[in-house]
Amino acid sequence: MLASAFHESSLMNLIDRATVIHFHRHRIAEFGADSVRALGWVSEASQASRFEVIVEAADFDDSSVLDLGCGAGDLKAFLDARYQGISNLGIEQVPEFVAQARSRYAGDTHAGFELGDFNTMIFPRVDHVVACGSLSYRSSNPQHVYGAIAKMFVSAAQTVVFSVLDERHFPEHPLLVGHPVD
Repeated sequence: MLASAFHESSLMNLIDRATVIHFHRHRIAEFGADSVRALGWVSEASQASRFEVIVEAADFDDSSVLDLGCGAGDLKAFLDARYQGISNLGIEQVPEFVAQARSRYAGDTHAGFELGDFNTMIFPRVDHVVACGSLSYRSSNPQHVYGAIAKMFVSAAQTVVFSVLDERHFPEHPLLVGHPVD
């Protein structure tokens, strides 16, 4: 289990976190927990295109990966299809996604999934830290994204890869970083 630590510069407040969880629970009710739509992706192709960019960043063979905001563990499957010897730890704050990931990888000794807010956890030292979309959520703390990225660099021995969606390209999405917090 990962240790928890308070990092003022990288925290989302409770209301921000609850809003994100509510958003995903609404989508789970609409699309099912095993759907990429529940994760907020437009389609499997959209998710895969972002994963393709991630794999261009590093050689993941025989390496450890920390996946922040791992959802149902889709990145693990994507990496396993392309690389050998991946050890994956995913952190996710939506319990339904963690349950899905744990069920999907039951018995896989190279896959672990922790329920929690990655902003408050101390990360283990790993080869690669990935945050695909999980830094895109707005926060009333303007330093949230910067603090999370700084923590990623401390944890990564080799590579940090993250994506932040641009609200100008997704104007209908109420939770993206560019939207003002009421």
